[in-house]
Amino acid sequence: MTTAIAIILIIIFLLLSGLHMYWGVGGQWGNGAVIPTKDDNVKGTMPGAILTFIVALGLLSFGLVVFLNVVELNFKSSLWLDLIQKYGLWIIAGIFIIRAIGEFNYVGFFKKYKQTKFGQRDTKYYSPLCLLIGLLTIVLEFTK
Repeated sequence: MTTAIAIILIIIFLLLSGLHMYWGVGGQWGNGAVIPTKDDNVKGTMPGAILTFIVALGLLSFGLVVFLNVVELNFKSSLWLDLIQKYGLWIIAGIFIIRAIGEFNYVGFFKKYKQTKFGQRDTKYYSPLCLLIGLLTIVLEFTK
């Protein structure tokens, strides 16, 4: 079960990272409702390439943290690897569960602006995915 959950999480992180890399190089597919706004008539400004690549690298590193927590390392680990194995999954779970709950205005299950294109997609896809990632990460932590 641990391996299956880890594979699912790693695939999710790789796909999300790849999508952000695609956007970072100027790709347009799928970016129609990824920026929260108060009104659909207001066009949200896309973050720059550098910020998008930082998000992509962060997502990729989350996949690496999951990998490092399920693979058996046969060499002397460092303090950083020990910290990643001890706290990494908890940090990932916290980030994604907090994202799923939201900040009560634009994102999360308890957002104020629900009728925009982003708000509808956030309720239907983005927040449930964040909750799933958070819960799977907690399950992985308890089963490793």
